[in-house]
Amino acid sequence: MDITTRIHDSFAKQGLMTTLGASLGSVAPGAVEILLVPSPAISQQHGFVHAGAVSAIADSAAGYSALSLMPEDAGVLTTEFKINLVAPAVGELIIARGRVVKSGHTLTLTQSDVFAVSNGQERLVALLTATMMTLRGREGVSD
Repeated sequence: MDITTRIHDSFAKQGLMTTLGASLGSVAPGAVEILLVPSPAISQQHGFVHAGAVSAIADSAAGYSALSLMPEDAGVLTTEFKINLVAPAVGELIIARGRVVKSGHTLTLTQSDVFAVSNGQERLVALLTATMMTLRGREGVSD
């Protein structure tokens, strides 16, 4: 199965991404985008996209970037992440761009940059670094 189909099939199984209204953007080996259109359902008390929603799409983009380089019979699981929220997540679109920093046999280091898009301009709102674990013999398993 090609990597794009594999990522799309796995993403479709994530109930949280459906609940948030997130969708997949570009998918390439070692790099995956997740898109989120802000709505009141995912906002916090000041009207910004909630940090939990920002963290969720950043984590999933990072996880799928790692999965894109793993063997077909493997799944991925987040073992840790750190996120820096650097600006309020407000705009017409929130984009999490996950990428692999270093791919390993068992552990993969990833990063997601999260941007808010307003009037065609992107502004960095969060930076996530994460460690992903390869789960052997767990095809289709994702974080």
